[in-house]
Amino acid sequence: MKPPRVLALAGFATVSAVVLSGCSVDTLIWGNDGAQVIQATENLIKDLASGGTSDLVCEDAEADLGTANDWEGRSAGEPERFVAEYWGEQVPLDPQWSINLERLPEGATPGDAFPGDVFYRETDDGLCVIDIVWSTLIDAG
Repeated sequence: MKPPRVLALAGFATVSAVVLSGCSVDTLIWGNDGAQVIQATENLIKDLASGGTSDLVCEDAEADLGTANDWEGRSAGEPERFVAEYWGEQVPLDPQWSINLERLPEGATPGDAFPGDVFYRETDDGLCVIDIVWSTLIDAG
């Protein structure tokens, strides 16, 4: 086992390399495409939590965007390429990415519904939201 000092120096070296290269930690972990999905999701959350709409929503999307309260305190989770076997209902919408949302809305209690996963389609103009799957809180403990 390496001493904590060696691990700390290795971690510092990695972070320094990321900063000096202009690369974000998200890009390092998820690649350029995954980092773009994370950034788009953070922007979507910010837009919707402010009570506004978002330019990120696809023109043909029929996604339930909920209310500003549904988005407050949420954050982007882990992006992944769309998996048709798992998300059968979204297949006809032709998404290329999905990302889960982290943290619960303030004051969420069992039975509350909240946005759980966001689906993106890649277009010539970039990513756009084609669907949002809502989750229901089962247990708050």
